[in-house]
Amino acid sequence: MMKLGFIGGGTNSAVGATHRIASQMDHRWEIVAGCFSQEEQVNAETGVLCGVEPRRVYGNWEELLRSEVGSLDAVAVLTPIPLHKEIVLRALERRFPVICEKALAVSSADAREMREAAEQRKGFLAVTYNYTGYPMLRELRRMVRDGAVGAVNQVHVEMPQEGYVRVNQEGKPNVPQAWRLVDDVVPTLSLDLGAHLHNIVGFLTGETPVEAVAVHGSHGAFRQVVDNAIGMVRYSSGFICHMWYSKCALGHRNGLRVRVYGEKGSAEWYQANPEVLNWCDARGNQRTHDRSSADAVVSSEPRYDRFKVGHPAGFIEAFANHYYDLADCLELFRQTGEFQSPWVFGGDHAEEGLRLLEALAKSAKSKCWEGVS
Repeated sequence: MMKLGFIGGGTNSAVGATHRIASQMDHRWEIVAGCFSQEEQVNAETGVLCGVEPRRVYGNWEELLRSEVGSLDAVAVLTPIPLHKEIVLRALERRFPVICEKALAVSSADAREMREAAEQRKGFLAVTYNYTGYPMLRELRRMVRDGAVGAVNQVHVEMPQEGYVRVNQEGKPNVPQAWRLVDDVVPTLSLDLGAHLHNIVGFLTGETPVEAVAVHGSHGAFRQVVDNAIGMVRYSSGFICHMWYSKCALGHRNGLRVRVYGEKGSAEWYQANPEVLNWCDARGNQRTHDRSSADAVVSSEPRYDRFKVGHPAGFIEAFANHYYDLADCLELFRQTGEFQSPWVFGGDHAEEGLRLLEALAKSAKSKCWEGVS
């Protein structure tokens, strides 16, 4: 198994438990070191939970990087987004392969600096976009790329959530982590949710965003930040993508949905029912696909069959698929000095996504179409 160190991801982290479980599900990774939290007790407790020797639980991430040179196959950076840049650059400088949570950075300029640092040092830099680990989303990608829907003319992708408007039993808002309540040039909402939507559209279609127009709003309990974004994006082949992501949409815990329309057919995937892909052809025939469908190609691969169809796999299994692919890519990188995979994304993809999010933010102020440059 590959030796992995965590920076961030403590028991009080939003993503820590998911990364911990997913990374170990297929026995490709072992967490052997970490600086899990700046809080001493949380750091120690997480180390025990992960089975890390106390001597390899570090009080700060600089100490981890100094002490673990040559002892880790990769470090996973799971801190709040504004902290990514310094940690990633330092890790690359010390020749660590880096797996970083999305969004890679708070701006495309920072992402470019991180990407260029990896290229100059011939280092490994991958960014986790976990939703692409769902087998049926991968099946949809195959169908789109194989021309099953024909030329794509529109895509609708949405990720509505309710966290900034929903109240607890006392009628008070649920307060998120402090860093999520500060917006920079790109709203934190976009870094959190919009980055996923950019990734999914590119993953399915292979196209790149060209120009965008958007409206941003704030409707929930924290009016200092954007909590609702509606945009349209024109892609390189000419199709239009409608994007909606929100944290003020009551009734949606996480309503991630993707609809792809083409000249020959359409398809829809909804994360709340992740094992099913709905399909319609030009004759009006409607059908559903799952991992057992006779024409399933990607989703029927044995690696996705942790248990037989009818016993649904979910979010953590999808994340585990992503960690499986990360291990494959790192092995390939060791052999060849580079990696290519339809399932793993590097700094260039992350930088492109941030350019799109910047264009959306600029458009929300100018009320005009803005180029993605």
